[in-house]
Amino acid sequence: MAATSLRQRPWPAVLVEERPRPRLIRDRPGAWWLAVATVCLGAFMGQLDASIVTLTFGALQTRFDASAAAVEWVSLAYLLTLVALLVPIGRLSDAHGRKLGYLYGFLVFTAASAACGLAPSLGSLVAFRVVQAVGAALLQANSVALVATSAPRERMRSALGVQAAAQAVGLALGPTVGGALVSTIGWRWVFGINVPVGVVALIAGHYLLPRTRSRHPAGHLDLWGLLLLALATTSALLGISAASGLELPGTAVAALFTVAAAAGWAFAVRQTRTAAPLVDLALLRGRGVPAGLLGALCGYLVLFGPLVLVPAVLTAGGLPELTAGAALTALPAGFALAATGADRVLPPALTDRGRCLLGAGMCTGALTAMSALPSTVTTLVPLLALLGLGLGVFTPANNAAIMAATPTRSAGTGGGLVNMARGLGTALGVALVTLALHLDPAATRGGPRAAVLVLLAAAALAALASWLVPRRPRNPSGGGRPDCARPPTG
Repeated sequence: MAATSLRQRPWPAVLVEERPRPRLIRDRPGAWWLAVATVCLGAFMGQLDASIVTLTFGALQTRFDASAAAVEWVSLAYLLTLVALLVPIGRLSDAHGRKLGYLYGFLVFTAASAACGLAPSLGSLVAFRVVQAVGAALLQANSVALVATSAPRERMRSALGVQAAAQAVGLALGPTVGGALVSTIGWRWVFGINVPVGVVALIAGHYLLPRTRSRHPAGHLDLWGLLLLALATTSALLGISAASGLELPGTAVAALFTVAAAAGWAFAVRQTRTAAPLVDLALLRGRGVPAGLLGALCGYLVLFGPLVLVPAVLTAGGLPELTAGAALTALPAGFALAATGADRVLPPALTDRGRCLLGAGMCTGALTAMSALPSTVTTLVPLLALLGLGLGVFTPANNAAIMAATPTRSAGTGGGLVNMARGLGTALGVALVTLALHLDPAATRGGPRAAVLVLLAAAALAALASWLVPRRPRNPSGGGRPDCARPPTG
């Protein structure tokens, strides 16, 4: 079959089989860097979209005559779909091929981005964002696993740092590009910008990503568990959104939080009793993976909360979207600088746990100062830069610690859990900051104390989670990385 030409293959086989890389690329000594670079395209595109969309909220409110709580569902619908699909897609990718899943992710995400740019109503835009999230789930569930299984074990943290830097570049460009697009040619181009990047990434992935070296049966998919997880997260965030100004009766809000608690409890119980749990409970034994996932959730809450908070505060003070976006760029710019340069500055003997503690401490310090000082461009820019530097030290080390504690056979599932934690953190960052601003309307004209205190609490919790991570994770299965001596096969 391997020698059969593409023209001789039936179309169904072409659509479900991973193609090998060209020999010229596969045999290069640094071929793994090409794979990491391709994953970085997806990381860049996903985070560009995540940060750029927050700059459209004001324009969408005006265009569709909608409330802030309604418009935030342009982000929340995307994030909820992403969270629900990351773990099952990770398991399916472990079984059927991570390269295949990643390429389909590029295809779906790019097509849905074009549809979002053409959406005639807020409801259709939210629906297209759900489809876009399916593509993003295919990308994100495989991104960490592709990096961890492509890079040599001793270079895994550096490779994950490069991936985090690509995310940070997307985040950094998002506010500036989004502000410029919204201020000039309109909000629709905020989604259209994904299309050319997606086309390039799809072609690069076909030629540069290696085939999956080992596959593991996905087994029976726990559909009831998936539904309970989706119900719990959707109900909780819908309840928070209703408290943020979405027009729902008080009894409905109380019912939503009750349903969220009941569904969350039922999901946890089912995972202990079903033969094929959605979340592999073996990965959650010990402190390493659970503490790391809590840290990932808090880190992304701290990262994405300011993406909603800062534009709201600065534009309410009379500044244009372009200026607000330019000021906000300090956060992801600091993230990118630390994610790529930390290994050159920090002592090699400093463990992933130590780096997590250092980064979380920097975030805590920056947010403490932000809660005490006035919210002007002069004070926000350096504090956002310090916050970004802390997150740039924290995030790659946190991801590396989780994947080091994850067996190779479960790399896709582990990557899905990492990205599920990120997605939950992102959704909570959007929802809780919106709620804090709604409860304190004067915050957008002065000091957004409540919103900053939410972020400060999350940073402190990330520091606590980092403290709970074992100094040396025990993982006899290789830390999510195949035997480094094994030659690549495609």
